[in-house]
Amino acid sequence: MARAALQWAAILAAALMLGACGSTPRRGAVVRDAGVTAQKPGAAAAPPRSARGGAYYQDDGPGDKPPANLDQIPDAEPRVEPLARAANNPYTVFGQQYVPFKSLEPYRQRGIGSWYGRKFHGQRTSSGEPYDMYAMTAAHATLPIPSYARVSNIANGRNVIVRVNDRGPFHSGRLIDLSYAAAYKLGYASAGSATVEVESIMPEEMPLIAARRRQAASAVAAAPAPEPVRPPAAARPAAQVVLVAAAAPPAAPEAAQSLPMDADARGVYLQLGAFSARENAENFRVRVYQQLAWLNDAIRIFARDGMYRLDLGPYRDRGEAAGMAEKIRDALQFQPLIVVR
Repeated sequence: MARAALQWAAILAAALMLGACGSTPRRGAVVRDAGVTAQKPGAAAAPPRSARGGAYYQDDGPGDKPPANLDQIPDAEPRVEPLARAANNPYTVFGQQYVPFKSLEPYRQRGIGSWYGRKFHGQRTSSGEPYDMYAMTAAHATLPIPSYARVSNIANGRNVIVRVNDRGPFHSGRLIDLSYAAAYKLGYASAGSATVEVESIMPEEMPLIAARRRQAASAVAAAPAPEPVRPPAAARPAAQVVLVAAAAPPAAPEAAQSLPMDADARGVYLQLGAFSARENAENFRVRVYQQLAWLNDAIRIFARDGMYRLDLGPYRDRGEAAGMAEKIRDALQFQPLIVVR
């Protein structure tokens, strides 16, 4: 009897062990693998905090004393780097296999962007580097490590450039995990998540990005104080040019900076300012692009009657122009003037 009881106990224990080994870990568990194969968490692993809609994981969050200049942290500067061998090998998490890219390839996809913060701050990433929540980095399941990507917030048009140096997120529906600083600059750190577009940056684009940064930095350093010339008070609020000119800056898109001087063009525009000197108009255009990092529309310079006017557009109609004017008003606290040519 005693022997039989012992045999039954051994069979029961073996069955329990097999059941435990075959169980599937909770899909939202925190995983940050630094090797070839991601380690599956145990039963005590914490799921993401669902109350924040995918914001960050339980017990995670922003640091207690974040830097005061988070919005001024520069984007990652893309450059060609040797790929980490181990970090780009196939791996498995929660029973799903991931096969990272072995080279830099074109990639563009939309999905949910989340972020991770203090819980992982200082821990080793998949690249072997320590994670810095205040650096412009990201975790992606398959993009090469290291590589660079442009991440855009679909809701507000803001975009940042990040360096991919970690793996994740391993949660259904999420596309990328940004550092806290990157999510802050995109405007969704408090919300926790947002719909984003992720686009890989290829080597041929890197010199253009570097040149644009140098051009913007030199323009800001050399720019004298603008000389705003206001049209009549009835045509435009008197404080319009002054408020924008005082604002601080990142870089105007290269294509917009190289736009030729336009003598005339037909359409609906938003007038942002008028200057007596071309150089001041150019400098002011740079400042506007720096203040409105999400702005992709062209700011053209129209020369007429000895004045250089900055016009944004053209737009299809007054309604579209009014919508853009409202966004600019919310960001810069002044109302652009709608003009029809």
